[in-house]
Amino acid sequence: MNAKISEFRDGIFALRTRRFGTVAELMIQHLINASKGKNQFHDLYDEAEGKRIEVKFSTVMKANDAKINDKNIIEQCAKATLAKRAMRTDEIKENDFDCNIQQVKRKEFDLLYYGLFFADKIAIFKIDSSDILNCFGYSDFQHKGNEGEGQFHLNPLSIDYHLNNHFVEWLSYEDLYNLFTP
Repeated sequence: MNAKISEFRDGIFALRTRRFGTVAELMIQHLINASKGKNQFHDLYDEAEGKRIEVKFSTVMKANDAKINDKNIIEQCAKATLAKRAMRTDEIKENDFDCNIQQVKRKEFDLLYYGLFFADKIAIFKIDSSDILNCFGYSDFQHKGNEGEGQFHLNPLSIDYHLNNHFVEWLSYEDLYNLFTP
C-alpha cells in the first residue's frame, strides 16, 4: 500500500462516530449508485428498486482485555496505536475482535449494508430487513424498553456466518480512494 493510500486508511481509522459513518455511507452510495435517504430514519435510497437503505460499519481492532489503571496507563496507551491494534483479514482466526452493528431499526429500512474496515481491506455485507431476525446473534432489544432497535456482533464466532450468507465483496483501500478521485 503506497503512502497516500496508507494515510487515507489511517485517517478513516482515526475518525469517530458520525464522521466515520459518513465515509461508509458515501462508499456504499458510490458503489451501488444510490441517492440520499428520503428521511432521517435511513441513510440511502435505491431509486431503481424503491428501497430504503441503512449503512452500518465498524473498524476491526484486536481485542485488549487489560483494564487501564495507574500502574499500566503508559503501557496500555502505547499499545493502543493503529499500527498495533488494527487487524488484518489474515488474522481473523488468530486474534479476538468484536464489532457491534447496533441501533438496527428494522422497520426503518429495507436493506442493511454493513461491514468491517480491516487494516488491509474492507468487507461489505448486505441483508434484507426481513431476514435480520434470523441473523446469527441478532438481538431485537439493544436497550431496556427500546423495542425494535437491535444489534448483532461480528466476531470470531459469527464471522463465518456473515461471510457465507451475506458477503457482497472485498474492497481495497486503493479502490475506495479511487471512488472519490477524478
